[in-house]
Amino acid sequence: MVDERDPDDTLLELGEALATKVSAAVPAWVVRCVEARLSPSVPGRDSIMAQAVVAGERARLEVAGKLRTLLVADVDAQPSTPLAVVRAAVSYPTEVLRRAQVPPGPRDPFVTERFPDDPYGLTPASLQAMDPGLGEPAIAWGAAKAMAHRRRHRGPA
Repeated sequence: MVDERDPDDTLLELGEALATKVSAAVPAWVVRCVEARLSPSVPGRDSIMAQAVVAGERARLEVAGKLRTLLVADVDAQPSTPLAVVRAAVSYPTEVLRRAQVPPGPRDPFVTERFPDDPYGLTPASLQAMDPGLGEPAIAWGAAKAMAHRRRHRGPA
């Protein structure tokens, strides 16, 4: 069976679904990032975690806006990727940890070079690493983007 759907329409539909799922996952990711770097006995832990919840919501709003802008753009006008948008949001848990004076841990030199603004090593390697439920939607969106690009620049498959 041949799929007759327009690849651009498919890309837009999958992009909307991906943006919704990623945006929904961001707050919990921010909280997990902070929680993972805090000692269970750190003074003021409850207050720090409350700050993480607020930071997670701020991150969600930023990521949602940037993702929607990116994913509704024409396939040839998408200067970035959903993962790059999420990676930029690492500033939210980093800010909470810095304010709490949590010392950064040792980092691999390669990671330090690639992500110099991430002293805590929070940058996800993939959307699935941020949230396991994002793996399949991210792959589907990537495949749809490849198909839309191929159709436009190489003709029908």
